[in-house]
Amino acid sequence: MADLKISNPPSEHALNHEDDFQHIDPESGVKRGLKTRHLSMMALAGIIGPGLLVGSGGALSSGGPASLIIGFGVIGIIAFSIMQSLGELTTLYPTGGAFTHLADRFVDKAFSCAVGWNYWFIWAAVLANEYNVISSIFVFWSDKVPLWGYFLIFWFFFLGFQLLGVETFGEAEFWLALIKLGGLCAYFIFAIIYASGGLIGQKHALGFQYWHNPGPWVSGFRGVATVFVFCSTFYAGVESVAVAATETKNPGKAVPLAIRQVLWRIIFVYMGSAFFFGLTCPSNSDSLVNGGGRALQSPMTIAIQNAGWHGGVHLINAFIFITCLSAINSSIYIGSRTVLFMAQEGKAPAFLGATNGRGVPVYAIVFTNLFGALSMMNNSTGAAKAYSYIVNLSGVSTFLVWGAISFIHIRFRRAWSAQGRSPSDLPFKSFAYPWNAYFGLFANVFLALVQGWTTLSPFDAGTFVDAYILLPLFSLIYLGYKFVFKTRFWRAHEIDLDAGRRKDLEAEQLFVASEHADMERNRDTWWRRTWRNF
Repeated sequence: MADLKISNPPSEHALNHEDDFQHIDPESGVKRGLKTRHLSMMALAGIIGPGLLVGSGGALSSGGPASLIIGFGVIGIIAFSIMQSLGELTTLYPTGGAFTHLADRFVDKAFSCAVGWNYWFIWAAVLANEYNVISSIFVFWSDKVPLWGYFLIFWFFFLGFQLLGVETFGEAEFWLALIKLGGLCAYFIFAIIYASGGLIGQKHALGFQYWHNPGPWVSGFRGVATVFVFCSTFYAGVESVAVAATETKNPGKAVPLAIRQVLWRIIFVYMGSAFFFGLTCPSNSDSLVNGGGRALQSPMTIAIQNAGWHGGVHLINAFIFITCLSAINSSIYIGSRTVLFMAQEGKAPAFLGATNGRGVPVYAIVFTNLFGALSMMNNSTGAAKAYSYIVNLSGVSTFLVWGAISFIHIRFRRAWSAQGRSPSDLPFKSFAYPWNAYFGLFANVFLALVQGWTTLSPFDAGTFVDAYILLPLFSLIYLGYKFVFKTRFWRAHEIDLDAGRRKDLEAEQLFVASEHADMERNRDTWWRRTWRNF
């Protein structure tokens, strides 16, 4: 008797959730290609680049080693609070646009537009900084090619790499993040040996010499306030796991894991760097912000040179170059996805919301990458000044976006309670709610308002505008969108709490595999079982 080919009909579960398990997200058109390990490594060491390794030199010079630790510590506590809020929201709603979409859903469409454009501006500014640093490194190695020539080479390289797709991006970020963690570990070990006096040829232990001379502080509290702006830019990117959730195969598993990884990132990467940079590099070193004219220098470079290894500058620059590859790659990714989702929701030009057949947002990638040309400010102002200008702009945007995330979380919980739901039903519960959410909201609003107070005495019109220009711009976008489109503030009972949830892709793959195994068992024969057992 001939074998019958059994074809089981799709189950009700598979029919009801068919769109949940497509590799191309049916709403946004992007591909769900990021694995759990990709997102975890992004949370642990992604986006770490010249902002931390080079920009910390400006922070150390402005505030001193004590201010550096205070700044990293305070902003780290705020970042932890933000990530707890974001973890609860994104695990439940891993939708396109991350918190910009959630702002639309839980607050007001106009508020979402203002938050989205401010968040995109952070990554346009960070991208320009990173192109600035990577071009400066190559000018340091060889000035036969002009700065703009190096910029164009890297601009086309990263554009082509981004167009390869999200799987390529995720795999590159995974391995580059491992290298970054390894490099930081190596430097921390060097710093301990150097401070202990264990280097070959070292005559005396360094100890805490630089905490005594030139001292732990530079300009007192004014220096601490200045460091806050730098640190907010260094921390920008911890929230990027929410942006990547839509392109993740298993957000229900990957997002909570990534959120928990951020705590270790704060302790090891940021607090470790703040401590060892201040331990091994003097805050009054001229090279911190003007390393030989137009180039930037890292505290790591200065420490190794002071330790007697002058050729070590090339090793550190090579390490910074690797981190630049990761940081530029991530900046284009996050910026392009932010503007992609905004365009699909009518908050940006419609053509930016298109994706190709492989789920790549080509127009959004090109648009975001174009703003890397801001790095050419370097030609007229020098790398250090160009970096300072853009850091001030992106720093206040970070405070605004983080404060908005806390506010969105508060609005979500109010709607959840108003509609009779219990916090125990949430797949990921924020730590110490509501205290952490209100702390995140008020801390970020406070820092956004006071971060530029040092420009008031003595008053400097240029730096004052640089520090505060984005505050009225946020209000202008919000009020302008609200006036044109007549949006309104949602009430708690009006908010839809059910739409937008998505099952994990691998959960369905396991379901399909189980169904396939049942089919195989049904048509198994005695001789197949005998051969398999043999």
